[in-house]
Amino acid sequence: MHDHIFPFFLVLVPLLGIVAQWIAWRLQIPSILLLLLFGLGLGLWQSPDAILAEQAGTGADVGPKLLFPIVSLSVAVILFEGGLTLRWNELGTGANIVFRLIALSSLVTWGMTIVLSHFLLGFSWQLACLLGAILMVTGPTVVGPLLRQIRPNRRVSSVLQWEGILIDPVGAVAAVLVFEVIAHSHDVHWLVIARIVVETLGIGIVLGCAAAALLVVALRKYWIPDFLHGVFFLVVAMASFWLSNLYREESGLVTVTILGICLANQNYV
Repeated sequence: MHDHIFPFFLVLVPLLGIVAQWIAWRLQIPSILLLLLFGLGLGLWQSPDAILAEQAGTGADVGPKLLFPIVSLSVAVILFEGGLTLRWNELGTGANIVFRLIALSSLVTWGMTIVLSHFLLGFSWQLACLLGAILMVTGPTVVGPLLRQIRPNRRVSSVLQWEGILIDPVGAVAAVLVFEVIAHSHDVHWLVIARIVVETLGIGIVLGCAAAALLVVALRKYWIPDFLHGVFFLVVAMASFWLSNLYREESGLVTVTILGICLANQNYV
């Protein structure tokens, strides 16, 4: 839990903000009153300075310790937004193409990165494998601008959008697996690898679908006012990401991607 306290605080701040605004809407009082009260209570309960000092410590890795949770949460928001653009009816018969792109092109990129980083940069084979797993992803921040610039036809654009978003969770899982193999090279077993994959995908899919169902029910029951819809969706995505990572590291990216896809393809609201 100690490693998750800073990400938890990053999620808790907007979560308390949306709760304060929702209560103010229900009670018909100015939201600023509850926002000040909630902020004061959170600061008294856990000082941000204390969290940052405890998280960072005094070592040379202060920057990565503070930057990694922020970057991870930012990537989760990007994948959630990207998942909202993925619609099954636009993909059509391109599902097989997307699968082949993710399965084959990622392996080709991985293999080429391993070979080049080993022979050109002098990396060890273990480090080269880890670098290949990290660099094999494209991601919506890479594919999106290229598609807007090139402007391919609708089918090609849809296939590349799906590949660019789905490859990110795949890359995260691959990086975790490679790291586990390198870190425990003497006692690692294929059953351990299979368990990591199943847990990561299982937790991500279950939590993503559950969060999507929660959002759909909340909107159908008119529990959330219109002016809070966007922020509410964002907070639920961030909370789902943190909760998923709490159970299995890097499964949060799977969760937010599934959450976005489920919301984009439901017909209830």
